[in-house]
Amino acid sequence: MDSERTASPAVARTLTVLETLVGSEEELTLTALAKKADIPLATCAAIVYTLELRDYATRRIVGRSHFWRPTLRLYGLATQLVRKVDLSTIAQQEMRDLADQLSLPVHLGVLTGTSVVYVAKAALPGFIQFDTYPGKVAPYNLTALGKAIAAYLPEEGLLPLLAHLSSGHGPRAQEATEAAFRQELLTVRKRGYAVEDQEEQADIACLAAPFFDGTDQVAGAVGVTGFAKDLRGKKRDAAQIGLRRLAGTISQRLGAPVS
Repeated sequence: MDSERTASPAVARTLTVLETLVGSEEELTLTALAKKADIPLATCAAIVYTLELRDYATRRIVGRSHFWRPTLRLYGLATQLVRKVDLSTIAQQEMRDLADQLSLPVHLGVLTGTSVVYVAKAALPGFIQFDTYPGKVAPYNLTALGKAIAAYLPEEGLLPLLAHLSSGHGPRAQEATEAAFRQELLTVRKRGYAVEDQEEQADIACLAAPFFDGTDQVAGAVGVTGFAKDLRGKKRDAAQIGLRRLAGTISQRLGAPVS
């Protein structure tokens, strides 16, 4: 096997512990953390102590119990990355222009794990302020942004999303759920944009189109949000045309190959 492609079990376990800490709604004891991460207790202890030394984790001591939680050091890393990529400003004027043209808020999002994170929004004064603020996190499969991104992922990137989508289902239900979602993603690819129709929130609909980076890999999506009753017919046509044009502009600025 190519040594450059051999995964490191130690790194994988460290990332699993970190992801488990971040994903938990409450502080975790070492025993609870090891159990949730499915990692031997001694290994888990070594990892969290190292994370503590590097300021990625901290603990609260109550009697003989130690309760672990992540720190905001990760947020600092993420902030540095966002500044470098600068997706929040890469097409700020074009986003505002499209928002003005459609009288709808325009937003930009990226996929993080199985969630979509909104990183930018353009909404002119007087707009109805839909719940699409920068920093919002939403399940990928319930959003047009998430579907637009997922539709263009390579198979190895899509499989973990499908596994999350089907978790908790029986084998037959899992196959049916995955098949239905794959069919929806195929539809997204055929028309070039995704639709969310009251799936995350009643009476609210969204459209989204993907954009690509310099390696021609999907990097995120841009979308619009409006009332489901309004985002139909000519309004939908204008929105999808504008979004695809905007996505093309962002792709170009990210260095994506010209198709």
